[in-house]
Amino acid sequence: MPIDLASVDHVLTTTRSVRRRLDLERPVEPEVIEECLRLAIQAPTGGNSQGWRWIVVTDAELRMQLAELYRDISTPYLAAGLDAGEPSEQQRRVVDSAKYLADILHEVPVHVIPCLYGELEGVPGWAAAGAYGSILPAVWSFMLAARSRGLGTVWTTLHLANEEETAELLGIPDGMTQVALIPTAYFTGDDFKPAVRPPVEGITYWDTWGSTT
Repeated sequence: MPIDLASVDHVLTTTRSVRRRLDLERPVEPEVIEECLRLAIQAPTGGNSQGWRWIVVTDAELRMQLAELYRDISTPYLAAGLDAGEPSEQQRRVVDSAKYLADILHEVPVHVIPCLYGELEGVPGWAAAGAYGSILPAVWSFMLAARSRGLGTVWTTLHLANEEETAELLGIPDGMTQVALIPTAYFTGDDFKPAVRPPVEGITYWDTWGSTT
């Protein structure tokens, strides 16, 4: 079956971190989230382990408490980011956007928390890389599937500083590692454009470090 490369390439190059353009008023249908997750779990995993679980939080009170746990860390963290030297205009925009997300996080209609069986504390780097490599492709597939359905997402991890409190709030059992919190909502405005990135030729090395030819 031929693949429409133009459509695939468009989704791949225009899936952005969406913070300010999340539609806080429009509900997200549960079946749409399920469609995205059904696609996401086709992603490869190490040893075909498929050791993932997904917490989809839509309850308003739970979202409020999750946002409070998030802001407990994000407020001082983002303030420190602005206080460190002279941030560039781009850095300031990113921090301002992140602060906005923290302020309205409880209003985002869906929070998705991907989890992985196993605890990674004290795990050597190569093993941790394999573990994360068994779930991060699925999370990115979820975000791409959401993008193709008019949903905006953004990868966040600040709540992980309160991982134990989050686990208690949501009933996540011991032995699970939370990987991220993905705020999910329909996006507003027009379509997204590709981001400005350096030429790939200058950041790709062939055979040895620094060799670009």
